[in-house]
Amino acid sequence: MPQNGKALLEANTGNELSGSLLKGFAILELLAHRDEPLGVTEIARHLGIPKSGIHRVLQVMCGAGWLKQTEHGLYDCSLKLWELGQRIADRIDLRRIAAALMRDLAQRTQETVHLSVLDNNEVLYLDKLDSSQAIRAYTRVGGRAPAYCVATGRAMLAYADAATVAAATHHMETFTALTVKSRRALDKELARVRHQGYAINRGEWRGGVRGLAAPVFDSRGDVVAAIGIAGPGERLTDTTMQSMAPMVVGAARSLSGELGYAPHLIAPVRD
Repeated sequence: MPQNGKALLEANTGNELSGSLLKGFAILELLAHRDEPLGVTEIARHLGIPKSGIHRVLQVMCGAGWLKQTEHGLYDCSLKLWELGQRIADRIDLRRIAAALMRDLAQRTQETVHLSVLDNNEVLYLDKLDSSQAIRAYTRVGGRAPAYCVATGRAMLAYADAATVAAATHHMETFTALTVKSRRALDKELARVRHQGYAINRGEWRGGVRGLAAPVFDSRGDVVAAIGIAGPGERLTDTTMQSMAPMVVGAARSLSGELGYAPHLIAPVRD
């Protein structure tokens, strides 16, 4: 068994809940590194703890879908672990696939370009290219923003399920005089996004900073990201954003195509 899993158990001096969690992580790590399923006795031996100390944890993990039990009563990892790993890998690949499209969009618009995903009801900036202009929008890779306030967030929320939208709008804080203040108002904005194919932020998170973004779909038709631009309001006027919308939607469409989504299924830009 990898030594870091054992170290976690040996260092655990917390309560029963934290101990069970650490046992669960250690079991996952052990089984993930094995070529065949293991029984309770073998798992207990590898972890160095009594069988009674892990039996309930094994049952809970099976019930939660993290482990599966064979017809002979042995335990193995389920595909749930693989699915989560694939999602993380997809995010990393997304940056690589989007790189050329982001460079082209930055060159054509001369504004800061963002690649974002939804994470814990917020926008997480996966990648960005700064504008070459002296005055530009400031963000950082790994930074976060309230999804309901920014263009990339709205582009994704417009195609998200009701539970995701509800969670993202559970607490709607006001950041500027322009911040959307109610779920009803946001729903109208999200309907507009679905109609025109892109989302706009008119300075609702940071005063004077505007943005425009479009959703990115995967091969299953799910929204997995958004690509957009941001800049000062003096440059990104309504007229300017309207002229740049086809560029942003085009970049999102191309990225969606790279991920296996049929381009003709994406909503077109409507003025």
